[in-house]
Amino acid sequence: MEPFVYDNQSYFSIKNWMKQHPGLVAGITTKKGGSSTGVYENLNLGFHVGDQFDAVCSNRNQVASLLQFPVQHWVGAEQTHDTLIRRISRTDRGKGADSYDHAFKETDGFYTNEEGVLLTLCYADCVPLFFISPKHKMIGTAHAGWKGTVNEIARKMIEQWQREGIAPNQIFAAIGPSICEKCYIVNDYVINFVENILVDVEEKPYNLISVGQYTLDLKKMNQLILLKAGVPEKNIHISKLCSSCDESEFFSHRRDQGQTGRMLSYIGWKETSE
Repeated sequence: MEPFVYDNQSYFSIKNWMKQHPGLVAGITTKKGGSSTGVYENLNLGFHVGDQFDAVCSNRNQVASLLQFPVQHWVGAEQTHDTLIRRISRTDRGKGADSYDHAFKETDGFYTNEEGVLLTLCYADCVPLFFISPKHKMIGTAHAGWKGTVNEIARKMIEQWQREGIAPNQIFAAIGPSICEKCYIVNDYVINFVENILVDVEEKPYNLISVGQYTLDLKKMNQLILLKAGVPEKNIHISKLCSSCDESEFFSHRRDQGQTGRMLSYIGWKETSE
């Protein structure tokens, strides 16, 4: 069953998680319903892609209103396709929310167990990873393009949570809408990294299509990395939605040849008391 449910023209929600855990907000935005124009039409949420600053701010305020989670309580990152993951607290609220300049530098993952903080990251084909350990009220999100994937940002999130006293079998993960295997063609250079990570895994997440050209399933690869890290298969939910195939719903860096907007992944606990 598809874990990401079309709740509104502007976002897909991880509906099961939200039903099971009152107060949780989790999902990813679409490209619909914003005020951006041109190649950023309509709901671009990335400050760093060349869109009008005021349009991005307007779009973020609109999403904040829909989610009932004020922008001042968001955190955002200067994503660099690396594997730095930060633990976030309420004192961090607002960093990267209304300006790229104030975002967390060189960061591709966040986690927290505090209420009233919305963890956000931007995407246009890369894999959005979502994490929750209900027993510990811990939530997290990570940005996994091919570099983040082969450098195992998914495993590093699990390991950081283990240091927080959370066992892998207590963690649930959702792998969000991103580029599918058919749309994602890579070369030997990338596949060499993949093979090094999955040397002891029989089922490979890629297929040779011509000399030096492969289709690569980044979602599947992240699932395999999570399984190796000890997360049970039944705890991992994978979206079938493709950012490149579905032009009406998503921005795609590959499909749009680099001139495009960004979706926003988000996860947070709403405040139950002030």
